[in-house]
Amino acid sequence: MGQNDPVVVIGSGFGGLAAAIRMRAKGYPVLVLEARDQPGGRASVYLQDGYSFDAGPTVITAPYLFHELFELVGRDWRDYYELMEVDPFYRIEFDDGSRFDYVGDEDRLIEQIRAFNPKDVDGYYKFADHSRRIFDVGYVKLADEPFDKLSDMLSIVPEMMKLESWRTVYGLVAKYIEDPRLRQVFTFQPLLVGGNPFQTTSIYAMIHWLERKWGVHFPKGGTTSVVKALVRLLGELDVEVRLNSPVDEIEVDGSGKAVAVRTEAGERIPCQMVVSNADPVTTYRHMVAPRHRRKHTDLALDRVKSSMGLFVGYFGTKKTYPELAHHTIILGPRYKELLEDIFVNYELADDFSLYMHAPTRSDPSLAPPGHEGFYVLSPVPNNKSGVDWESEQDAYFDKILTFLDRHYVPGLLENLDTKFCLTPDYFEHELRSADGAGFGPEPRLSQSAYFRFHNRSEDVDGLYFVGAGTHPGAGMPGVLCTAKVLDNIVDAPPPSARIPLPAVGDLTKERASS
Repeated sequence: MGQNDPVVVIGSGFGGLAAAIRMRAKGYPVLVLEARDQPGGRASVYLQDGYSFDAGPTVITAPYLFHELFELVGRDWRDYYELMEVDPFYRIEFDDGSRFDYVGDEDRLIEQIRAFNPKDVDGYYKFADHSRRIFDVGYVKLADEPFDKLSDMLSIVPEMMKLESWRTVYGLVAKYIEDPRLRQVFTFQPLLVGGNPFQTTSIYAMIHWLERKWGVHFPKGGTTSVVKALVRLLGELDVEVRLNSPVDEIEVDGSGKAVAVRTEAGERIPCQMVVSNADPVTTYRHMVAPRHRRKHTDLALDRVKSSMGLFVGYFGTKKTYPELAHHTIILGPRYKELLEDIFVNYELADDFSLYMHAPTRSDPSLAPPGHEGFYVLSPVPNNKSGVDWESEQDAYFDKILTFLDRHYVPGLLENLDTKFCLTPDYFEHELRSADGAGFGPEPRLSQSAYFRFHNRSEDVDGLYFVGAGTHPGAGMPGVLCTAKVLDNIVDAPPPSARIPLPAVGDLTKERASS
């Protein structure tokens, strides 16, 4: 290992790209190795029949976390991508035909709460204040701090107990709000990071205040435009994002330090350290030899409880639906019972709740003129269920499309222009996510903070983790904060070994001349 060897980042999801920028800003040479034929990880893109479909994340909150990556290296993010505010944040459709627009404007929010149940107005104010207080501790103080030691966890226990973190998200909301529909409005958010609101610690109630504080945004050109912006920035910083380069092994020397990676093609790449944006279970089980894993043995990895799976259907229509919101949450007749089938029973239920994304509401360029592009996401059990998705997926997709045609997207079937779908098998085999989980380990209290995979490996020196599987967890803010944790625990190289960043002015002139 030499000072000219790179920091190797495994995976080019948002965590990996953010980590690469932060390590390069410290002065390290960096190389990103991506297994697939495009960057982005879960945030890849599919181009089909004139439509552009974001494969995964579509909700940008806390946009400053993206902006600061550019500011860190002297760039202005506005030169790279454009964000649009989404209003409403989400439209929630209930099985009884009622509707709630979840918005950032408090007056509009209160007006709708009052229409549902006047007594819940005061309860909402109390819940919002509780959410803010959790946010001030759980996010502002702790989201970018490492939890390497048990003492790190124990030091915050008194404060978190005062905030009632022993309650679930649903339990906290139910303390303040009595209308069952409003309870669903303010508890579905953990599902966006892979958690069951009836099992996930109320720490995740901070999501409500995070959305209230910074809003919900969508990038012009789709989420993939932010991926392209980050890859472009890395190119300007002399960082290669090498595609079609899956890593098979992290080589560990006799002292227990990561010294190289070996790719599936057989190439050995010496490195100063390894940052894995891959699923930690997959990283330990398949890339680190058992003799180097004192803590993360196969038996220990077997005990990790994975988050739910996802069925995602993509489709385009030959007409537009201007009455639809950009983000729609469609709640079925069962709430707790459906989530128990998904998270506890591992059963594929006959009913479903859906998240429907209609990005052409904000950016018509993502579909052919006069057409509309969608994706619809259905939470399903992960692959511990044993569901044979190869035989089930078409019928399941058809059932969802028929339901949407009858209730929310009239004429969908007769105007259907293109379609395809992804199942937990895609997450397991293509994204190499354990159990085909959509969000890595489930974010319950026993798998949060110190109890989540650590950002710094306890087994292998020089091995670090970013992404949904490590602290603070899934969702774009969580994933980007994992790279900030990395920034806080990795020292800069000595001045003599630092590789300076290219001058911003030189790059500006270069772009202008080209």
